[in-house]
Amino acid sequence: MSIELDKLVAIDVHTHAERNAGEPQDPVTVEILEAALSYFGAAPRQPTAQEVADYYRERRMLAVVFTVDDEAGMGRRRIGNDEVLAAARANPDVLIPFGSVDPHKGKLAVREARELIEAGVRGFKFHPNTQAFWPNSREHFPLYEVIAEAGLIALFHSGTTGIGAGMPGGGGVRLKYSNPMCVDDVAAELPELDIILAHPSFPWQDEALAIAVHKPNVYIDLSGWSPKYFPENLIRYTNTQLKTKMLFGSDFPLLTPDRWLADFEKLPIKDEVRPLVLKENAARLLGLDGSTRDQK
Repeated sequence: MSIELDKLVAIDVHTHAERNAGEPQDPVTVEILEAALSYFGAAPRQPTAQEVADYYRERRMLAVVFTVDDEAGMGRRRIGNDEVLAAARANPDVLIPFGSVDPHKGKLAVREARELIEAGVRGFKFHPNTQAFWPNSREHFPLYEVIAEAGLIALFHSGTTGIGAGMPGGGGVRLKYSNPMCVDDVAAELPELDIILAHPSFPWQDEALAIAVHKPNVYIDLSGWSPKYFPENLIRYTNTQLKTKMLFGSDFPLLTPDRWLADFEKLPIKDEVRPLVLKENAARLLGLDGSTRDQK
């Protein structure tokens, strides 16, 4: 991969492709979007992977892009990985593809992961809330082991989620699955697996910080929240012990990188730390600075 890092404004490690080109929206997703409109006052855009590429090229940013296979947990048809991979191949200067497989598929999930690795994904996205699984359940470790053997990254949603918010019973989505302490078990048993805890992990922020300090293989992406809402403890650790492990992520299209960066500019972040968060930490983790991972 040939990427000119010095010309990039930032690397966004958390973006979503929300639909396949030319396909109608799944009715379950429509219901979730309608609830979001009522609960939050707005419903997010639903970009294809190619539209994500076009959006980030305009901003001179690199984007890690993925979908979420949560058929078992949410009952909605999956948005396939193929379109993400195709868009990444067509836009290698903009997109880094992550795959998504439903952990409930067991051996089939392991098989799919191997196929996606062969096809060129650079990591995997897991959403314990919508996929309805405990990350530390032993039955899922063969899947993590495949990712670790390939030298790739596992990104886990952590903390609360807006998906299902405002719906009766939260749309059946259970928040308990995304306590980051469940991922601590994975990090302890697979120290060779690089892990990203996605989002400020409300209401378990201190747990996430403790894990990232304690486990060398755990990073935190700061997506999904405007930085103006970051708790003081998160800002303090970003400036100190975790300055090389914090990653810029927006959660596009739910939150735009434009808004995130504008609000981050107002935080009391040290001058020497800002470039680490915005680009350098992600470049190192993703192997874009010439490290071994980029050669795989």
